[in-house]
This record gives sequence, C-alpha cells and structure tokens, in this order.
Amino acid sequence: MVIAIIASLETLLSVEAVDKLDPHKRHTPNNRELKAQGVGNILAGLIGGLPMTAVIVRSTANLESGARTKMSAVYHGIFLLVAVVLIPNILNLIPLSALAAVLLMVGYKLAKPKLFAQQYKNGWEQFIPFVVTVVAILFTDLLIGITIGMVVGIFFILKANYKTPYFYHAEEHPDSNGHKQITIVLSEHVSFINKASLQLTLDHLPANSTVTIDGSRSQDIDFDALNIIKDFASTADERNIQLEVKNLPGNVNLN
Repeated sequence: MVIAIIASLETLLSVEAVDKLDPHKRHTPNNRELKAQGVGNILAGLIGGLPMTAVIVRSTANLESGARTKMSAVYHGIFLLVAVVLIPNILNLIPLSALAAVLLMVGYKLAKPKLFAQQYKNGWEQFIPFVVTVVAILFTDLLIGITIGMVVGIFFILKANYKTPYFYHAEEHPDSNGHKQITIVLSEHVSFINKASLQLTLDHLPANSTVTIDGSRSQDIDFDALNIIKDFASTADERNIQLEVKNLPGNVNLN
C-alpha cells in the first residue's frame, strides 16, 4: 500500500509538472494514467519486476526532444530495452555524478527562484503551504512531506472558508421607512466552521434596519449555521430589524 501511494503521488506530481512544461499546455487525464500504472505494476509484480511510476526526468527528456504524441513514451521504452539488452556494460560506465547533474538541472527548472517569487506574490495562503511542502519533503520523504503540506493547505482553506461564509452589502441610501438596507448573500456551502463568523455579523447588525439573507447561491447550509439564522429571526423584532430570508436550498426551512 505504501509503494502504491508513493508511486501514485509521484506520478500525479510528475504529470502536473509536465503539463506545465508542455508548450502546447495540454492536460494529461490523471485517472487514465493511474489506471495504466496500476495494471502495469500488477503485471510487473506477477513476473518479479519492480514497480513503475512516472518520472520527471524521462518526461522532461521527451519534451526537450520535441515529442508531441504518446508514441514518444513507447519509443523511449523500446530504446531503454534495447540499451539494457545490448549495452549494459556501457551503461554502467556512465558516472553517477553525471546522472545527478541531470536531476539537479531538471529540479532547478521545476523549482527555480522565479517560481518561489511568483508564489510569494500570490499571498501567504499560497506561499506558506508551498514552502512547508518543499522543506518537509527535503527533511523527511515524499509521502510525509506531501501529507504535511496538505495539512497546512487544508488549514488555510478552512481559515478562508471561516472568513467568507457570505457576501455582505449595505446600501448607502435608506428605504422608504428610513431603514438602512443590508443584504447578506450566503456562500455555496455554509458549514459549522462559519458559525462563529455568521453569529458575530448578525449580532453587530445595526438596529432599525432592513436585512435580507439570500441563500440563492447556497447548495448546503449546516444545521448549526441554520440555527444561528433561526435565532436571529426570532429576535430581530426586538431591535426593530425587518428580516427577509429567501431562496434557501430546497431541504432547508426556518420552521
């Protein structure tokens, strides 16, 4: 299972890197790639072979050589087979330092300083998970490093989701009754994570206002978040707030 997970992760990372390097910006079907790799590894295991995975060096070599179709991978395999069968002694004469230099150059092209600067410009939410993933992989291994990076990335996703459960809009001009008009448009998914933020916003709505809570964009509203809206609706009159709740998902009601 560990080999399968690591091989799949390495393949997906290689696929993403190659798609970015491709001058034609084509996209590799990930599911088909993993299925083919799974079948190949099953057959390789049955005949005593080693597990296979996509490798960025071979893929980069194909791109640098001007490859345009999937046949380049077939030709590549044929050349490797011929080389291993006919000239194994010559292959053993290639210095490992030369192979290491190739790997270093490929790694530099994939993670050059310009990429770090670009990630930094995208904001801390993008830069920190990126750097943490790179450092974690260097100090541990591929599987642990990616796991740590995913955990950090999920933290920032949850943090962003906590901050933006809705869109808040207040009209500058009051309505005919002199009430300030406020519209709160709920996001696509309002989860329990948004409970505290939603509660804080509703608590700080000004008295003597007209508030509209619009759920037209929402597909799902968590029970906890819905209870916040229900409690607010039951006490809105005490602050002279005229409340309208509309377009909630079909399976949601305030009764």
